[in-house]
Amino acid sequence: MTCTPWSVHNHYHKTFFGKDCLTHTSFITVMKSAMAFFLFFSIVLLVYFSANYYVFWRGWQAIPPGSGWRPLFGMVFWFLASTYIAGRILERAYISTFSDVLIWTGSFWLGALLYLFLLVLFFDLLRLVNHYVPFFPGFVTGNATKVRLIAFAGSVVLVTLALTAGYINARHPVVRQFDVGIEKKHNGKHTSIRAVLLSDIHLGTLIGNGHLRRITERVMMLEPDIVFLAGDILDEDLEPVIRQNSGKVLGKLQAPLGVYGVMGNHEHIGGSADAFRYLEEHGIQMIRDSVVMVDQSFWLVGRDDRDKRRFSGRDRKSLESLMATTDKRYPVILLDHQPFDLDKAAALGVDLQLSGHTHHGQLWPLNYITQAIYTISHGPGNINGMHVYVSNGVGTWGPPVRTGNRPEIVLLNIRFGQ
Repeated sequence: MTCTPWSVHNHYHKTFFGKDCLTHTSFITVMKSAMAFFLFFSIVLLVYFSANYYVFWRGWQAIPPGSGWRPLFGMVFWFLASTYIAGRILERAYISTFSDVLIWTGSFWLGALLYLFLLVLFFDLLRLVNHYVPFFPGFVTGNATKVRLIAFAGSVVLVTLALTAGYINARHPVVRQFDVGIEKKHNGKHTSIRAVLLSDIHLGTLIGNGHLRRITERVMMLEPDIVFLAGDILDEDLEPVIRQNSGKVLGKLQAPLGVYGVMGNHEHIGGSADAFRYLEEHGIQMIRDSVVMVDQSFWLVGRDDRDKRRFSGRDRKSLESLMATTDKRYPVILLDHQPFDLDKAAALGVDLQLSGHTHHGQLWPLNYITQAIYTISHGPGNINGMHVYVSNGVGTWGPPVRTGNRPEIVLLNIRFGQ
């Protein structure tokens, strides 16, 4: 494609979006997306600050007036509240041990904020109900200051225990098996295959080589015929991955029929071109809006992430165009990071769709939100005859904690012809 003046004079677009040039239409689309992202980010910051202030104010009120603990509480609280944002900004400029400490601290604070917010809200609702229908016992109403302090201290202890348990849980994925029968012809080479599905590893500052090594060793113990990576292999910024040389560990994922992956939204956030190149260089066969016949036995369709347009100004290929290049007499397996439009994939002749993205909420009770958004938030399902498995992921995003579910490695026993 010939570069237009828009890309020649605008170095920002080349470096941020990882392309050599943009058309005028793409430039306008990208700018609109950038404005939408800025608006979204502003709303997120407003919500984040408001939630922090609400928890802070209730904590401040719980500490008796005049106590020397109040100033210390204020300094510690707002330091913790600022660490994640500060760490991410610093990481963009210069990665260091200090930026890692800020990001780790801030990531745990994100989880702590969620549960402190819910607990404070719960206590305020109790107070509201008690205002109209008094039910608090006398020792509560008679010692309000002391009770508030005990409730706040107890909430901090409870949240700390929950995050500790959630962190341990997040580092110990479980292996789940799913049997799939596809009534399609095969050439006799593979009447069945053992496939491992991994999604949402989120390699980066929080998911490093130690945890990745445990994941790869666990996968290789399953002796898979093929490995599928359903997106968000990387966690936005590629620099921490390069610094740790995580690609070397990731390259230990091997299988006779290959290791295939698709792009997730986080690969696009961090720069899709660099992410694609890095993963390909380390043994992952990335399928970007293309179709592969695997060992003359089945079709593998890989879609680029649906958020591609937001970050590049270009649409991904339609599923209709990709399916038109397959011979539907053979089994068709679709890798698509985000599990939307499942009924459409079923109508087009897909036999098995594998997705991730949802994390199934990751932190309770956020799983109720993902269940409301997605037809299948986690696990196996069947949509008009099409098998589906949506993995809740093997890694974490944001807080390195899972309190709503177990991280998982999925072993798929796929049988053809039955």
